[in-house]
Amino acid sequence: MEEGGRAQTEEEDASGSEEGALQVSHGSGACKWFNVRMGFGFLSMTTRDGTPLDEPVDVFVHQSKLHMEGFRSLKEGEAVEFSFKKSSKGLESLQVSGPNGGPCLGSDRRPKGAQKRRSRGERCYNCGEPDHHAKECQLPPQPKKCHFCQSFAHMVASCPLRAQPALAGPQGAGAPQSGAPAQEEPPGQEPDTEGYD
Repeated sequence: MEEGGRAQTEEEDASGSEEGALQVSHGSGACKWFNVRMGFGFLSMTTRDGTPLDEPVDVFVHQSKLHMEGFRSLKEGEAVEFSFKKSSKGLESLQVSGPNGGPCLGSDRRPKGAQKRRSRGERCYNCGEPDHHAKECQLPPQPKKCHFCQSFAHMVASCPLRAQPALAGPQGAGAPQSGAPAQEEPPGQEPDTEGYD
């Protein structure tokens, strides 16, 4: 009897999955909102299986379901067509495209992290050229050099050019370099230089 129960459960599961496949519907509407950083948002469905709806219905959308090239996202208000199903959390899109099955247009916005990475630019640590990394560099290993002034004579930790602004201090170049405090002279008098030969 235990085996029969298991077989029945498997049959029920099979028929349940067939019913799930039959429950796929088609809708159209517009993007209500889409978070490009998180990669999800909601569609506002106005037509279900060709029938206009009285009130728009929200349908969840994930970026993996978008039909488009490159970075996948939606722009608020963008017209879309989609297939969807009912899940435990509500209505969920299965495939989203632009009008007449074309690709989605997508948002102009990009996540901030991607913008920072793109603008920084990556260079080869061996030769300093852009567009490749040291492991792909065609040149033999180059001598080490200072990353601050590009000199081969020293490394950045002991760079004299990097240390100069630190020596000047916040008071500027006129500040005394020794630990002795500067003596101020009254206006109109020459400093006493006697004994400084």
